[in-house]
Amino acid sequence: MKKAYYGDFGGQFLPESAMFALNELEGAFLKFSKDKLFKKELNELLKTYVGRPTPLYFARNLSKKYQHEIYLKREDLNHTGAHKINNAIAQALLAKKMGKKKIIA
Repeated sequence: MKKAYYGDFGGQFLPESAMFALNELEGAFLKFSKDKLFKKELNELLKTYVGRPTPLYFARNLSKKYQHEIYLKREDLNHTGAHKINNAIAQALLAKKMGKKKIIA
């Protein structure tokens, strides 16, 4: 993993004991983020399990009050009632492809 800095502040600072796992994760991410079959499987999980894409809802009363068309993206309709599952599903699928048997999220 290359040294990563983000402007004058912040960056990537980890204990040496975590570097092997992080390098392994980075390699898997770079590999599978370009894999069409991985993306297809992830999109299928997001569609069939999570319920994506979530619908847009026209907020009539808010639109009337503020005199603009206002739409709400209904992430609360996801299987777990929040947006967090989108990331968790992707992490779990990546871990599975890496041959991992356990995951801490």
